Amino acid sequence: MGSFAVFLRGINVGGINIKMADLREGLKAAGFADARTLLASGNVVLTSSLEPAALKRTCEKFLRDAFGYDAWVVVLEAARVAELVAACPYPDDDKTTHTYITLSSDEAMLDELHAAGAAIEGAEQTRLGPEALAWLAPAGGTLDSPFSKITARTRFKASTTTRNLRTLIKVRDAAAELAAAGS
Repeated sequence: MGSFAVFLRGINVGGINIKMADLREGLKAAGFADARTLLASGNVVLTSSLEPAALKRTCEKFLRDAFGYDAWVVVLEAARVAELVAACPYPDDDKTTHTYITLSSDEAMLDELHAAGAAIEGAEQTRLGPEALAWLAPAGGTLDSPFSKITARTRFKASTTTRNLRTLIKVRDAAAELAAAGS
């Protein structure tokens, strides 16, 4: 049984509204008895005997069936989330910039994003691994930043999602608590 973080793409924005209590209870009913949700942006920690790819398929099918939308998730082992947080060279709390990490279930799509970001003059980004790319955006200007506009393109919808570093720290901590409770 492994501990995982499941990151839902595009909920509670653009008309797809899911209450975290409904998500949590639905996942529990679907067999993930210890599922926990964090914040209202679609972050879940849970344990499963499934491999990450199978867990991704299972969660996407559950979301499509239960909530009736074209669901996409990125699944990472909890230990990997902790490694990504530790590897991020940018600050988690800064008054002038915000640190984001784009997560992907498709390395080729992340390669494409990385190349696009590298072509933006003055953009600061760091590849953290095959599934993660850290980048900075000006405080108060995230959605207007050139790289944010690239990540929002439809072609990346099925395989990527972005979280700020502070959220990933909360997910890391919740996954550690879940693992400790199961020990």
